[in-house]
Amino acid sequence: MSKRSILHMFDPMPNNSPFDINMALDAGFDVLMPYSNVKLESIQNLTQDAIFSRSPSGIKKTGIFIGGRDIGLAIDMLQATKPAMVPPFEVSVFADPSGAFTTAAALVACVEKALEQTHAKKLKDCKALVFGGTGPVGIATGIIASLQGAETVLVDHLSADAANDAAKPYNRRFNAHMTGAVARTDADKIQLLADADIVFCTAKAGIRVLSAAVLAQTQKLKVAGDVNAVPPAGIEGIESKDMAAPLIHAKQSPNAVGVGALAVGNVKYKLQHELLKSMLTSDKPVFIDFIEAFSKAQGLV
Repeated sequence: MSKRSILHMFDPMPNNSPFDINMALDAGFDVLMPYSNVKLESIQNLTQDAIFSRSPSGIKKTGIFIGGRDIGLAIDMLQATKPAMVPPFEVSVFADPSGAFTTAAALVACVEKALEQTHAKKLKDCKALVFGGTGPVGIATGIIASLQGAETVLVDHLSADAANDAAKPYNRRFNAHMTGAVARTDADKIQLLADADIVFCTAKAGIRVLSAAVLAQTQKLKVAGDVNAVPPAGIEGIESKDMAAPLIHAKQSPNAVGVGALAVGNVKYKLQHELLKSMLTSDKPVFIDFIEAFSKAQGLV
C-alpha cells in the first residue's frame, strides 16, 4: 500500500494558521496534523515520534512545518529538529512563522528586481527603511536586506529604543547590521527619507504610513514596496498590482517606482507553494528558513 504524505504542523500559538493549512493541502500533502501550544523543549520528542514511526519510504513523504509569530523561536525550533534526526530517519522542515519568511522574501525580491530594472543598482548600493520594522515581516525583511548589503533601518512608530531592541538580537544571530529609528510624525518620516533609496512598508493592514505629502519631499527614493492589501494602501499612490510602476507622488525622485501588495503576494503564494512541494520532491531532507526562501524568491520574480 502506498504511503500517504503527512505534514506535522508545530505551532507555539493556540491555533495553526488556516492559510498554511490551505497551502499545504494545495501543495500535495495528503494528511495535515496540526499541533498547538508547542514548546521548544518538546520539539525533539515530537520530531522523533514523527520519524521513527515510518519506514524509509514513508520518511520521504513526511515533513514538519513550524509556524507561530516569533521568528526567533521558529528558527530555534527548526534548529532543534536537526539533532533529533537519525539517518536515514530524516525529514524536511520548513519554518515560516506568520508567513513572515515567505512574505519578506517575496517583498525584498520584488523590490530588488525593480531596483535593478529601473535604476541598474543593487541592494548593497542602497539605504533601506523598513516601516513597521518591529513586527515579524518587518524584522525578516530587514535581516534579508541587510544580509544583501543594504544599509538597513528598522522604523517603529512609537520608540527608537523598541526598534533598536528588535534589531540587536538578530544582528548578533545572523551577522546583520540593522539599526533602529522612530517616526511618530510626518516630519520624522520626511527626515528619515531624506537619504533613503528604498522603502519597505510592512506595517499593520489598513494603515497609511507614507502620504502623498511625505512622498513629495523625497529626493533620493528609488523603489517603495508595500505589503498592505487592505485599503488604504500603506504608501499612497501604489496600486496593489503595481510592479515597478511610477511612484506618482514622489515628484522630486526621478524614476521612483512602487511595488504593490498583490504583486508581492503573488510571488509569496508561488514561493510558499514551491517550497512546500520541495519537501515532497527533494531526494534529501531540506531545511527552509528565510535565507532559502529569499534565494527561491529571486528565481520567481
